[in-house]
Amino acid sequence: MSNRAATIKRNTKETQIELTLNLDGTGAHQVKSPVPFLNHMLEAFSKHSGFDLKVVAKGDTHIDDHHTVEDIGICLGMALEKALGEKAGISRFGFFYVPLDEALVRAVVDLSGRNHVNFALDLAVKKRIGNFDTELVEDFFRAMVDNGKFNLHLEKIHGRNSHHIVEAAFKSFARALKMAVAHDAKVKGIPSTKGNL
Repeated sequence: MSNRAATIKRNTKETQIELTLNLDGTGAHQVKSPVPFLNHMLEAFSKHSGFDLKVVAKGDTHIDDHHTVEDIGICLGMALEKALGEKAGISRFGFFYVPLDEALVRAVVDLSGRNHVNFALDLAVKKRIGNFDTELVEDFFRAMVDNGKFNLHLEKIHGRNSHHIVEAAFKSFARALKMAVAHDAKVKGIPSTKGNL
């Protein structure tokens, strides 16, 4: 079984990012960006997916955090697609519920090659978690899915505290994706009647 890993470099006038993702890692992570809350979420994502993740990012956060958050999402999606390759032998589908105190979030993933997001975390518009704008959570996931070419349904079942809801979302997504990328001994070749994903 080959190591499924990829490195993406993205340099624009707004951001400079280098991101490495290893799907067959141990959950080791080194995340450095000027957006502390996103760093916290990405560390949780790495820990609970079991994927190794290294991110070094700089961005124009003197304007706001949007470009940096969205571009890290772009890079993570691109790295996922590249690391998966032709997707032979994977489970393809994954789902997981994660509770965090009063919050409960469900993530469902299909590594279909088609990008679609059903984002239903019901976060208050323009509400902030510390200095982090909660609107950016949806921007992050949409950027990742569009560039990773997969299907994601992310839904709040219960929850009041935005920090708990968002953290449960990242953790449930991590575990659902872990399930979807896992090798399934019963799957021969590409897990699709089409013959490709």
